[in-house]
Amino acid sequence: MTDFVLVAGAWLGAWAWAEVAAELLRGGGHDVHAVTLSGLAERRDTQPAGQQAHVRDIVEEVERLGLRDVVLVGHSYAGVPVGQAAERIGDRLRRVVFVDANVPVDGESFLSGWPSEHVRRTIDAQGGYWPPLGPEDYAGQGLTDEQIARIVGATPHPGVTLTEPAVLTRPLGELPATYVKCLLDGDEPMPAVAALLRSDSWELVELDTGHWPMFSQPSALARVLHEAAARP
Repeated sequence: MTDFVLVAGAWLGAWAWAEVAAELLRGGGHDVHAVTLSGLAERRDTQPAGQQAHVRDIVEEVERLGLRDVVLVGHSYAGVPVGQAAERIGDRLRRVVFVDANVPVDGESFLSGWPSEHVRRTIDAQGGYWPPLGPEDYAGQGLTDEQIARIVGATPHPGVTLTEPAVLTRPLGELPATYVKCLLDGDEPMPAVAALLRSDSWELVELDTGHWPMFSQPSALARVLHEAAARP
């Protein structure tokens, strides 16, 4: 039996995984633990010191529950703290799965490596927070109007977690990893991901859906996670 630890991206909390968790529990008999990061959702009043607080959130959840044979799953922004947490939990890790996610690059932040100056300006203008995008920005991602409304109504994301640099102590390509590329959000992985996919320890899986597959295709995503856990 595998322990899945699920971490959603910017603005979201553990609530975002409800349908995926149900599919995994019913279909695979796994234990599923969805984590809400500091400063978000029901933990919105917990002010994080920065991105490293999010790394600690994940590591401490694994240690608190005494989890073994762990598959860490990070969506979007959460790929950055999840990638760092994966190397810190040592032999507790079975595999890490990045769901259409950014990946940590030592010394660089979530906002590094892509045209993100508009995000920095928004964070400055919004008192240090990145608010969810407007409904029009979620068009073409396979989401219903109700699903879009749920994301738009989520928690503004603490900006410091997006600007603090990642800290890696070993090459990320050494970790056993699955990268899930959601094709409605672009056909090609970002350059940092493409480089990692050249590692023998990494595999690429494609889903014909948008950037939020936990909402748009929870059953398909659950199958991908179940299959990733079965990898040697």
